[in-house]
Amino acid sequence: MATADALSYEQARAELVEVVQRLESGGSTLEESLALWERGEELAGICRAWLEGARARLDAVLEEEEEEAAEEDEEER
Repeated sequence: MATADALSYEQARAELVEVVQRLESGGSTLEESLALWERGEELAGICRAWLEGARARLDAVLEEEEEEAAEEDEEER
């Protein structure tokens, strides 16, 4: 298991899929299931952070493009 800081989005998502499959298949003890659940929550948080970061970058680019377009409109007037 890699540390949270070292996981890419793709790695965290792939491990999360594995965790969910193990939980859905059953056969784990209560302790194992709880540990898997906790790891799944951690992995979901990592994925969420990556996606929020990507969203923030996209929003920044879109905002910049809107500002440039507004400046061009101002110059044309």
